[in-house]
Amino acid sequence: MRYIEIAEPGGPEVLRVATGPVPRPGAGEVLVRVEAAGVNRADLLQRQGHYPPPPGASPILGMEVSGHIAQLGPRATGRWRVGDAVCALLAGGGYAEYCVAPEGQCMAVPAGTSVRDAAAIPEAAITVWANLFEPRRLFAGNLFLVQGGSSGIGTLAIQIARAFGARVATTAGSDEKCQFCRSLGAEIAINYRTQDWAAELARWSQPHGIDCILDMIGGDYFAKHVGLLATGGRLVHIAFSHGSQVTIDLRTMMVKRLLITGSTLRPRAVAEKSSLVQTVEQELWPLFTNGQLRPVVDRVFPLGKAADAHRLMESGQHTGKIVLEMD
Repeated sequence: MRYIEIAEPGGPEVLRVATGPVPRPGAGEVLVRVEAAGVNRADLLQRQGHYPPPPGASPILGMEVSGHIAQLGPRATGRWRVGDAVCALLAGGGYAEYCVAPEGQCMAVPAGTSVRDAAAIPEAAITVWANLFEPRRLFAGNLFLVQGGSSGIGTLAIQIARAFGARVATTAGSDEKCQFCRSLGAEIAINYRTQDWAAELARWSQPHGIDCILDMIGGDYFAKHVGLLATGGRLVHIAFSHGSQVTIDLRTMMVKRLLITGSTLRPRAVAEKSSLVQTVEQELWPLFTNGQLRPVVDRVFPLGKAADAHRLMESGQHTGKIVLEMD
C-alpha cells in the first residue's frame, strides 16, 4: 500500500509518499480500505515532532478515515461485514490506502453523507460530544461560545449546539467566515481581527453571562473567558494555540462557582473511545440523516499532496475540514 511518511520532523515538505505492507487486523479489529482521511491540527504537531502517537499506535499520521471494511480480525463481534461503508476514529494510521481500526471505533456512514465526506466527521463529532454532552455541560437555552467557529470542530459544534437548543456565539478570522458561521446557526459571529470580541460577547450575553465556552486558544483568552462566564458557567479546553500556561484568581472561580476543565481524545483507552463512538452514532447520526447536521469540507487533496493540505491548514485560510482522498 501507499502511505505518507515523515522523513524527519519539520515543515510540510517532510511529508512524502512511501510504500509498505498492508497492516493486519488483530483481535477485535478491522482492516479498512481507506477512501479518505481527515486532516487535523494534531497531525501538524506530530509532523513537527511535538505530538508522538500513543504507545502501540501506528506512527503514520491520520486520526480519522472513511472507507470500506476489507477484512475482519479474529473474534469480531459480527456487526461489520466485508464491504460495509464506515468512518472510523483512529489513534494513527489514516494517511494510507489501508488502516487498522478497533471495530468499536467504526461507525456506519450516515445516510445522505458521501463516503468521502464522512472522513470529516469522527474526530470533530466525538470531541464535541465528549466535552459538551458526556458529561453534560451544555443544555437547551444556554448561551454557548465556541472559539474558532470556522474550524472543523467549530463548524460542527455550532450545528450540534443549535440542534440541542442552545444559543450560539462564535469567533472567526474574516467577515466571510463569520457569515458562514451564521449560516450554520450561530446567532452572533465576531471577526476577532477587526472587533473586540470580548466586549461584543459581553454585550450579547448581558446580564446573564455565557453558560458554556468551548475553547481551543487558551493563553491570553483565559482571563477574558472567566470574565464572560455566568455564575455556574463551564469553560472547556480542547487545545491551547496561545499557550497552556494561565493564571486565575481562585476567589473569582469560587464566587462564580465555575467549572474549568478540558480533555484530550487520542490517548483514551479503546473501550472508552468505543463507548463514545456508540453514543455519538446513536445521538447524532439521526441529525445527519435529517439534515440538521452536515460535515463541512473545504478542500480535498489527493494523498500525494498531503504537504499542500498541511500548508493550507497552517495558513488558516480554510473553512471546515481538509480531507485527503486516496487517488
